[in-house]
Amino acid sequence: QVQLVESGGGLVQPGGSLRLSCAASGFTLDYYAIGWFRQAPGKEREGVSCISSAYGLTYYADSVKGRFTISRDNAKKMVYLQMNSLKPEDTAVYYCAAGVPPPGPPTGVRSSDYDFWGQGTQVTVSS
Repeated sequence: QVQLVESGGGLVQPGGSLRLSCAASGFTLDYYAIGWFRQAPGKEREGVSCISSAYGLTYYADSVKGRFTISRDNAKKMVYLQMNSLKPEDTAVYYCAAGVPPPGPPTGVRSSDYDFWGQGTQVTVSS
């Protein structure tokens, strides 16, 4: 069955880095865009970044632009989120999701565009 499994979360000091991984199985990753979302306690879920199925076009929320990098390896059925210069406000549960957004370059990361979701991995940025 379709499955997305996140890993790589943990506790890191401000200014540190983490690389999140999203392992896909049960479907052909090549045909799907992948989005990363996060949800902090008491806050709404926020779209962080996404990468398109074709051409690997990317989009980043303003809050992470210049610090996070999304990438994908379709052969390995993996998607990554490299997070640098982490801040306490990056603390959240991070989720990857697969879907088929409207065609064209991504202009946002909208939950409604994604059909399959992972269980999440906790990222805590604290000294």
